[in-house]
Amino acid sequence: MKKILSILLSLVIMISLFGCNKKEAAKDDELSKIKKAGKIVLGTSADYPPYEFHKVINGQDEIVGFDIEIAKQIAKDLGVELEIKDMKFDGLLAALQAGKIDFIVSGMTPTEERKKSVDFSDVYYYAVQTVVIRAEDKDKYKTLEDLKGAKVGVQKGSIQEGLAQKYMSNSEIKAVGKISDIFLSLKDKKIDAAIIEQPVAQANVNKNKDLMISEIKLESEDAGSAIAVRKNSGELLTEINKSLKNLMDAKKIDEFVIKANELVD
Repeated sequence: MKKILSILLSLVIMISLFGCNKKEAAKDDELSKIKKAGKIVLGTSADYPPYEFHKVINGQDEIVGFDIEIAKQIAKDLGVELEIKDMKFDGLLAALQAGKIDFIVSGMTPTEERKKSVDFSDVYYYAVQTVVIRAEDKDKYKTLEDLKGAKVGVQKGSIQEGLAQKYMSNSEIKAVGKISDIFLSLKDKKIDAAIIEQPVAQANVNKNKDLMISEIKLESEDAGSAIAVRKNSGELLTEINKSLKNLMDAKKIDEFVIKANELVD
């Protein structure tokens, strides 16, 4: 009996060790696959200046922005090429989980709900939320109460959609896929206001003088932008955080933001 118990105990230990090794191998597998392929595939929604947006440079349509510069540096640090896939924001997490992309850099806030399905890097950028309105309505919409019954635009699947549901339950919330469509709807008077992150709001207001950032202030428990990777990505996430730390320590992200804003027209 003792001999049988000893054999069983040995088997249990071997199975446990095998399980642990398998988990560790899975963690390292993401990074090794990327290096073997020689490229890392970025998922982003390129309608969110100055984070990521389309720009014609030397006659060629390119995706630019400070998120893109961060992604380029990560690829460089890993010693691989960067491939960019542009898609709707609300489809990014599903694409990541399905293995169609390797990471998401798209001004994404690491909410508790999102953390259930993916892992996030350290936060690399903080911004405040603003309410954009038409300049002609500056005296009409000064408080949240003023927006009661108004039509408010947000990007589908974004943190702004959650904020609208929380703070503007008496308003009519219009969720759409693209940021550009929100601003167009605002200019065409199809909506009365829009919740937009400050850098994005400022970039669009600068080129649309008939729009402005209102005095309305919004509080958000979830803050900042982080990079998303698949669950248990291990070494890949470690390397991404190393790149982000180096960029932040050197104040490079601040430089990227300034340069990206200069490209917005």
